Amino acid sequence: MEASPPLDLGRRERQIMEVVYRLGRASASEVRAHLADPPSYSAVRAMLRILEEKGHLQHAQEGLKHVYFPTAPHEDVRESAMRHVLRTFFAGSTAAAMAALMDASEEPPSDDELDALAALIDRAREQGQ
Repeated sequence: MEASPPLDLGRRERQIMEVVYRLGRASASEVRAHLADPPSYSAVRAMLRILEEKGHLQHAQEGLKHVYFPTAPHEDVRESAMRHVLRTFFAGSTAAAMAALMDASEEPPSDDELDALAALIDRAREQGQ
């Protein structure tokens, strides 16, 4: 089953996915232990099952427990989410998205961040020619 877009996740589902990505694989009790203000164990199990139905997680049986792991690498999910945001909110414009990020930031970018952005721009220009 192909995963639905990552933006279809609720707040708690996103938190659970963050825990599973950080741990690599986790049981319901391990996920619950890493959540701030965690819901009940049965609620975590239900959300893990829903995330599996949506195609974001798979599970393996280890002894008496299910251990969950992501169906796609975190980088792939992040890129897919960014493409969706670009299309939905910025009409595909990287420049408009970057301008919005710069405006939304509470702190101005550091010199190192600006250097990294300049390097990305240079690389994009090279690839475009």
